[in-house]
Amino acid sequence: MPVLHRFPLLLTLLIVFISSELLAQDRLSGELFATRSEVIAKNGMAATNHPLASQIAIDILKQGGSAVDAAIAANAFLGFADPAMNGLGGDMFVIIWSAEDEKLYGLDASGKSPQGMTLEHFRERNLNSVPASSPLAVTVPGVVDGWFEMYEKFGVLGFDELLSPTIDYARQGVGVPAEIADLMDFLDRDLIRFYGLPDDFKWEDLEYFSSIFRPDGRFLQKGDLFKNEDLANTLQKIAEDGRDAFYRGEIGEAIVEHLQELGGFMTMEDLKNHSSVWVDPVSANYRGYDVWQIPPPTQGLAAHQILNILEGFDLSGYGFGSPEHVHYFTEAKKLAYADLQTYVADPDFSDLPVEELLSKEYADQRRELIRDDWTGSYGPGLNIENHTIYLTTADKDGNMVSLIQSNSWLFGSLIMPPGLGFPLQNRGTGFTLQEGHYNTYEPGKRPFHTIIPAFVTKDGKPYISFGLTGGGMQPQGHAQIIMNIVDFGMNLQEASDAPRIRHSGSGTGAIELESGFDYKTVRALLKKGHTVKYGFESFGGFQGILFDGTFYYGASESRKDGQAAGY
Repeated sequence: MPVLHRFPLLLTLLIVFISSELLAQDRLSGELFATRSEVIAKNGMAATNHPLASQIAIDILKQGGSAVDAAIAANAFLGFADPAMNGLGGDMFVIIWSAEDEKLYGLDASGKSPQGMTLEHFRERNLNSVPASSPLAVTVPGVVDGWFEMYEKFGVLGFDELLSPTIDYARQGVGVPAEIADLMDFLDRDLIRFYGLPDDFKWEDLEYFSSIFRPDGRFLQKGDLFKNEDLANTLQKIAEDGRDAFYRGEIGEAIVEHLQELGGFMTMEDLKNHSSVWVDPVSANYRGYDVWQIPPPTQGLAAHQILNILEGFDLSGYGFGSPEHVHYFTEAKKLAYADLQTYVADPDFSDLPVEELLSKEYADQRRELIRDDWTGSYGPGLNIENHTIYLTTADKDGNMVSLIQSNSWLFGSLIMPPGLGFPLQNRGTGFTLQEGHYNTYEPGKRPFHTIIPAFVTKDGKPYISFGLTGGGMQPQGHAQIIMNIVDFGMNLQEASDAPRIRHSGSGTGAIELESGFDYKTVRALLKKGHTVKYGFESFGGFQGILFDGTFYYGASESRKDGQAAGY
């Protein structure tokens, strides 16, 4: 009798080992982590963090809508179905590839602080930071104006057609998925600590908020039917009367009246004077690939700086998950974030050193600070004084949209003007109250923004539209996606599913690793002086579309409930 027949357990283990090795070799990355195939389609693609949003986008594309039409329709739905993360009360940034013009357009759809509020007001209240759950944290919501700016330039279908799917869903209701239910559970347990609210705070104090999101005396749970008739009515007004309904009409009046009742300073003039800004995206070339970001006041420059520094290391030679991969990435991230915290703010108020920060010469100088054998703690390098959804769409004509939108914190400021169905963001928390800083609070100023859409071109042609949510995780997440594709040979889906690294702070900080990194790597990092711990959340949420000139390849990462869909 053959030996293997007498040892079935040995045979089983051998089969498992061989199967796993074959599976690994079948993947382009050759890495042993769970992933799945990309979605491939020719006529259009959408990748969002909610399957129904992706379906809405595809329906719009099938009706002859543009990538911008599909993005607006999907974003509107996510403001209803994922309301803690985004909505009409938030801001938005977009990168658009126009196939007709063969160029990228950037849109800054963020709002400014009220003209009537000054830094002295915070001083009089002895505040060291902008309070999160306060009318003082609310800046002008920019998303609705951003929709119309995009639509007027690139829209095809009637605007009412873009909002009607969400209006119908908001009236009829949708089932709450697992990820959103988990987020609500976090809010229920930890929001008082998260926001620094008083110990005697009760959800009943937020009567209107609770009527929408805690209808039975608790937050929504998985499988609950969620409706929002008030939001449906608000969207209907916008569909009928356009941006004026929000910035000059009864929606804006309701926002201003409620904020002023709570002690805020926003006026109708602040809303009427708001406008989105078309900007030129900034780029950094990484090993032949041009990576594009929105310029300040977003943190996109940090992703560029990380990549510029890493370009001097042979990452493909070291391999994914190696001690060198994690060490050099972490050090590059710390150097970039030291500059990020110092030099990024509203460019209308300061002459920011963007060109110098993005230069290869500056990256060479910063790279020299990195030791091969030991971790470092870094400050800013120039001698100068002074929570979120992402989606991407693509259409049959080759147009692509990279869109990110956020309330800032979960449910923003928690302030909801009665009858409108949505919370107002608290993006004002992005200001510092420190005198003399680029990002110091001033009237009529845009705060520092964490949300960043991204785009990659190759030889002047569109290649990847992508983004990754997660506050301070975003630039380091963007850099890791690019590294995974360019240095480690992964496809788009693999690049999104691969275990991630998250580092906190610009000083020594701590490295959080997802499961999947070898303990030999952890041990080597500890020997270099790093603090290492295994993380289980806050690694961001990726969506992406890659275009090879013929087909779109869509990816939606497995950490979230999202979906890539095409036709």
